[in-house]
Amino acid sequence: MLDCIEFNPEEGIEPIGTIIWLHGLGASGDDFAPVVPHMQLPDVRFVFPHAPVRPITIFEREEVRAWYDITTLGESSDRESMADIIVSAELVERLIEREIERGIPSQNIVLMGFSQGAAMALHVGHRFHKPLMAVLVLSGYVLKPAVFEKEMHAANRLTPYHFYHGLRDLTVHYRRGDESCNLVTNFHRFTYWTEFSMGHEVCLEEIRQIRFLLHEKFQYRRELKNSENTKV
Repeated sequence: MLDCIEFNPEEGIEPIGTIIWLHGLGASGDDFAPVVPHMQLPDVRFVFPHAPVRPITIFEREEVRAWYDITTLGESSDRESMADIIVSAELVERLIEREIERGIPSQNIVLMGFSQGAAMALHVGHRFHKPLMAVLVLSGYVLKPAVFEKEMHAANRLTPYHFYHGLRDLTVHYRRGDESCNLVTNFHRFTYWTEFSMGHEVCLEEIRQIRFLLHEKFQYRRELKNSENTKV
């Protein structure tokens, strides 16, 4: 199981759902932890996992936290290590399964990430065998598009996929993000694209829109749960 930073609801408050947020290349689970208070979701558990430490080819084999090795800065079908992706995908899936074992329905779990973490969130969400609440892709892209259709699991066909990208992104170029969103649209009915006047980063307006989105989704789950309790 990956080491994680967790933020749980206060004692006496039962979590309605979980947000699993994956960091980018060379960062850690600490990266987005400061965002939690701004989300204003007191009954939601936040999980920020630390990616494994591994040597990165484009960093001259320097070891940093990363979900997978990147072998070249150029365009190549072998740019990302498939072996690393498979291992990391299994680790992320274990986190999702752990939340389900803790009593959180899969439909109340949001999987999201930034950059490399966004690519992993999309990769896992597309293939996961149980329906998720949503997958948020912040400045990310599709890994291994040639096998995207073949490896899709029908459980998340109707799961919303939300893409957020910077118009001036020079790390994950706008074109790559846009092409990834268009590919996902072919297989997932609810796919959304939002762009911002920024580079490879997260801006305040983006956080504001994500907060609004998450509030809307979890409010629906609260109402659904209350309705079920009333029937009982």
